[in-house]
Amino acid sequence: MISAVAERYAGSLHDLAAEAGQVAQVEKDLARFEALIEESEDLRRLITSPVFSAEDQFKAVSAVADKAEIGGLVGNFLRVVAQNRRLFAIRGIIRAFREIAARARGEVAAEVASAHELTAAQQKELKDALSQVAGKEVAVSLTVDPSLLGGLVVRMGSRQIDTSLKTKLASLKLALKEVG
Repeated sequence: MISAVAERYAGSLHDLAAEAGQVAQVEKDLARFEALIEESEDLRRLITSPVFSAEDQFKAVSAVADKAEIGGLVGNFLRVVAQNRRLFAIRGIIRAFREIAARARGEVAAEVASAHELTAAQQKELKDALSQVAGKEVAVSLTVDPSLLGGLVVRMGSRQIDTSLKTKLASLKLALKEVG
């Protein structure tokens, strides 16, 4: 679920990016920043912890953006988000931006989590299957979540399809508890 804060910030960023003709570049830069969040426990703590002041968050995000060579609209945007104490919503903002950009292109956005990296052929097959279900082009955002053990979790709009082994085992465990 995307918060109203994330929706507003993402909408504003999309408006600026569309005006500048940089939607694709902004999407790439946001994806790079999201990857940095996934890779760094310290960065995750920085964006989620209320302990850090706006000034600390601003300085840290500026340093991370500069080091990762994320400049332009996204670099400035991240600094504004930090100054406004809204870094806690950055993941939602990124997700909302993807959805808004996909809608503007006439696509549907889908988030897919898999237990392991998908091959190019698997990605194409998945995208084709999702496009068939949605009835239009689908922009797929892939993440790897080893805790799923196997299968996929697909979120497309308000729908979620969970074929993960983790969920199936949890259901089986619940069913066994009811029997015994």
